[in-house]
Amino acid sequence: MTVVALIACGLAAGILGGMLGVGGGIIFVPALVLIVGLSQVEAEATSLLAIIPVAVAAVWRQREYGNVRMKEGLLVGVLAIAGVAVGVVIANAVSGEILKIAFAALLVLVAIRMAMRALRPATTD
Repeated sequence: MTVVALIACGLAAGILGGMLGVGGGIIFVPALVLIVGLSQVEAEATSLLAIIPVAVAAVWRQREYGNVRMKEGLLVGVLAIAGVAVGVVIANAVSGEILKIAFAALLVLVAIRMAMRALRPATTD
């Protein structure tokens, strides 16, 4: 069951990432916790490793279409390294339940913001 779940998780994350630009963590973390049985911290850390090949493949394909802004992407990525260092310390200092709640809250907030933007009347420039 675990191998099948991991295969399904990888395929779903790849398809959704390619179609919608969502990070693999949106798929990986819940699947690794709920289906595979990892702890929240283990799922988050494993998701970070899993996203490396996903990101490389996605950038390669999107670059063919001219959609990648390399300078901006690299700047955000390099600066995020400092945030990751802090985030890892916090993730290991708080309970798994707090992390689950924080992750769920983040997903809800992102969903609300995206729905609000999608439902906003289009403006013509």
